[in-house]
Amino acid sequence: MTSPATPALTYKIAVLVFLENAAGEHLLLLRAKPPNLGIWSPIGGKLETATGESPFECAVRETQEETGFVVTADELHLFAMIAEKAYEGQSHWLMFLFRCRRPIDIIPADMDEGKFGFFSRAAIGTTVPIPETDRNALWPIYDNYKDRFVALKADCAPGAPVRVEIEQITPPVA
Repeated sequence: MTSPATPALTYKIAVLVFLENAAGEHLLLLRAKPPNLGIWSPIGGKLETATGESPFECAVRETQEETGFVVTADELHLFAMIAEKAYEGQSHWLMFLFRCRRPIDIIPADMDEGKFGFFSRAAIGTTVPIPETDRNALWPIYDNYKDRFVALKADCAPGAPVRVEIEQITPPVA
């Protein structure tokens, strides 16, 4: 049974990959398509569910497709899984967040998805425009758990503040 607070929306499964250069600046994509049109975000994309693609396989594929940077699964650290309920009122998302352990040293060429730039963590969300949910949830998750693992759920229903709840942290907080 569907309640008014949880509309019947499609569920999408995707990855985001956080890439940094040797100076610790983050590679972001100025999105040329929705969602997040005209604002900066990490690279990523949807799993090819018809082929049974895993989140790691998707992260490797998306990194190469979007940046030309070839990585292997063992160079990626899965640091978060977040279930976003009613993102922008359009769909639910199950997101797998990865941090690449190997630095990327060049800015990739522009593509149909958008253009790239490197930014300090301090600039992201202050001088660099990012989605509100990224400012309130995604980047704090990165800051707090990038070297660990956390499972979260977020209520992103329009018209209300994003509420994020931790479901599990590994290793547990002492």
